[in-house]
Amino acid sequence: MIKKWYKFRFEIFLTTQLAILFGSLFFPENFFEFTLLPLLYLMGILAGILMISKRKKLTWFFILLFAASAFIFGSSMIYRQESQGDILVRLMIYFVFYIVVSWNVIQQVWKAKLVSRKVIIGLMSGYISLGFLAFFLFMAIELTHPGAFQGILLENQQIAIKSEAILYYAYITLMTIGYGEIVPAIPIAQKAAMLVGLMGQFYLVIVTAVVVEKYIKHSQK
Repeated sequence: MIKKWYKFRFEIFLTTQLAILFGSLFFPENFFEFTLLPLLYLMGILAGILMISKRKKLTWFFILLFAASAFIFGSSMIYRQESQGDILVRLMIYFVFYIVVSWNVIQQVWKAKLVSRKVIIGLMSGYISLGFLAFFLFMAIELTHPGAFQGILLENQQIAIKSEAILYYAYITLMTIGYGEIVPAIPIAQKAAMLVGLMGQFYLVIVTAVVVEKYIKHSQK
């Protein structure tokens, strides 16, 4: 059964990522935030575990880790009534998990001999995964250093609204757009923003370039 699902690992992973990012466009805000979003994050975890399922020990480690996390903290990604310490622990777990999954996605795309539809989808999901990594990093910094990020989108102190603004800022920084609604106000936040911007550029310049080169060679043959 897992082998059958594994064939569609890139498609499943990308679908969950897009649903998390853009699901609020199609559903009422409260329903999406408090009901649908936790389920989507859970599906994202399962899709990520499927992505690394060839590495048995690592897979079981994360299954046990998330089972323990769900037992202790509940099933949601960032539960609105959790303490700051609980949210930080959860963010760190997700951060480590997405580092492993992102690295595995990049490795699978990098090692692919032929550029197929799956490789293109994997390339897209790998880039989106970097945005989630940036989100977890920025949220952890904001929680440990309140006011590390400032701007008109962060004036509301509710964790739900703040997390949405930080998620937006993570992708804006990854894509090096920089509209200016949110700015890093302290050195650690500034260094993190620089790191995320560099990650995005390195991904596009190196990983994407390698895939394009493989596609050109394959097309010529």
